Amino acid sequence: MSNLRRAPDIWLLISILSLLTIGMVMVYSAGSVLGFHDYGDPFYFLKRQLLFAVLGLVAMFFMMNFDYRRLRKYAKLGLLVCFGLLVIVLIPGIGAVRGGARSWLGISSFGIQPSEFMKLGMILFLSYWLSRDDYDITRFTTGLLPPLAISGAAFGLIMLQPDLGTGTVMMGAALLIIFTAGARFKHLFGLALLGVTGFVGLILTAPYRLKRITGFLDPWSDPLGVGYQIIQSLYAIGPGGLAGLGLGMSRQKYSYVPEPQTDFIFSILAEELGFIGGTLVLLLFLILVWRGMRVAMTLDDKFGSFLAVGIVGMVAIQVVINIGVVIGLMPVTGITLPLISYGGSSLTLMLTALGILLNLSRHAR
Repeated sequence: MSNLRRAPDIWLLISILSLLTIGMVMVYSAGSVLGFHDYGDPFYFLKRQLLFAVLGLVAMFFMMNFDYRRLRKYAKLGLLVCFGLLVIVLIPGIGAVRGGARSWLGISSFGIQPSEFMKLGMILFLSYWLSRDDYDITRFTTGLLPPLAISGAAFGLIMLQPDLGTGTVMMGAALLIIFTAGARFKHLFGLALLGVTGFVGLILTAPYRLKRITGFLDPWSDPLGVGYQIIQSLYAIGPGGLAGLGLGMSRQKYSYVPEPQTDFIFSILAEELGFIGGTLVLLLFLILVWRGMRVAMTLDDKFGSFLAVGIVGMVAIQVVINIGVVIGLMPVTGITLPLISYGGSSLTLMLTALGILLNLSRHAR
């Protein structure tokens, strides 16, 4: 195993810090109008984002210098704490309802989302569980089903909030780790068919999810209802053209795009910075994913490799879903854009996870 003092992957670090910097600028630009209108302060969202960015950077640099192998002994406890938080948040009077989901713990505007903690907690636990020398994932009942049951239980608790977007990201990262660990394709394929059936069932049993699907297929069928967000997002992206309208010059952030500093921040970015700005952000994410997967493939330690796969998978899946929603290729799911969107717990946890990835890069060949 290589020495911990080796420098982290510089391209990985540059991409993370660049995306975070762009995110800070865009949180101010996209949220200044709403901040002034609702709170009398155009810097309202930026100041809070800066606070959590500082906390996240401290956590990132700590994890970057913390021997990741010591995380093994915290994997079980971390998962239990995450499950406990997911249960607590569902209790009326304790969990706060925001955006139609009971997914927050906290006071006033400051709060945490237990589901965000579960994403990292599940990645850490599965990496530990599946990297044990005596574990045989090729067996169906004793190998594949236990990790699927644990991740499925977490998904179920997240769906009770409900938060389909975060649950999908967590399950996607979990399945990537399980696949990388050597699960048989025929087992995964059979379960995938059941999963798709269950996913369709979740959509059909919740009228608002079905409306999101129909709104995605034809947003103009209900332009003031379920199709409103997608239409306004496209209205922002279209005028951006090649170079954009200019930083701070968005028109759609004037109460047209709902919550422009969070889920739909990329549409404001594309409006102000154009195709060039949007492409730059996507290239930075591609560099992050490329260098992260390189770390996963060149580590000699299975635990570290699984951790890298899970963290990179979490970022990649979240980016694909968020951008897909913004440009109208996917139904609205309520997923933030990593390192760019406004959000305290999501930003802090993402930087913590990326700190682990930077740590892993110090051990890669």
